[in-house]
Amino acid sequence: MPDATGLELIAHELREAEGEGAVLETTFFRGRGTVEIDPAHIRSVLARLRGQGFSFLASVHGVDYYPHEPRLGVHYELLDMAKVDRITIKLRVGTDAPEVDSVMADWPTADHQEREIYDMFGVVFRGHPDLRRILMPEDYEGHPQRRDFPVGGEPVAFTCNEREALGPM
Repeated sequence: MPDATGLELIAHELREAEGEGAVLETTFFRGRGTVEIDPAHIRSVLARLRGQGFSFLASVHGVDYYPHEPRLGVHYELLDMAKVDRITIKLRVGTDAPEVDSVMADWPTADHQEREIYDMFGVVFRGHPDLRRILMPEDYEGHPQRRDFPVGGEPVAFTCNEREALGPM
């Protein structure tokens, strides 16, 4: 893991290369370095980090920061296999326009992970060649991993609510 100083150096290099608004925040917590970036810079930031040795995209995750806005997040875990190093790049998008560029053209391993985030959280990955549901049926409404998704199911028939649970007979 880059230490706290190494993380700030990486963030400084990204700011110089991408512009001051590209890096929003850095966090070093429990030995893990995270850089939060503006969503518009995702492809160029990941390409720049690849050039620095972080050449393995281990995973892409969706996150819901409900009730905070921008609410939906995407986290990219990059590994430097030569230095045995790891860095997390995260971005956040609002629910009003949950879109970010797909990184699949540069990182083919992101294919199914982006589809899962689309399916479970509703983040649209612009430029993804096959963005469709991967876990839920195509006609399913909603995104089940969002924190405000209604947890429901079939009512259980007890003696006190037997008529309501079973419906009209």
